[in-house]
Amino acid sequence: MMEKREERRVVRKVKKRDLKTLSQVLIGGAVISVLLAGIGYLGTDIWLASTQWLLVAAVLALFGIYTKLNS
Repeated sequence: MMEKREERRVVRKVKKRDLKTLSQVLIGGAVISVLLAGIGYLGTDIWLASTQWLLVAAVLALFGIYTKLNS
């Protein structure tokens, strides 16, 4: 029974290749968010306001850079 509990606590380490892929996905999401902010600026907001899309882009870019530095 103790062995089963210990097995559940094992944390999967993220491979460096996975971190690089995650970083690219986050940066891509930031670029898409900036594009959606630009579309909103032109007059048609899509789900969020333009300033909110810029905030989403900033957060995604920060996490993307952080994961890139850790990979």
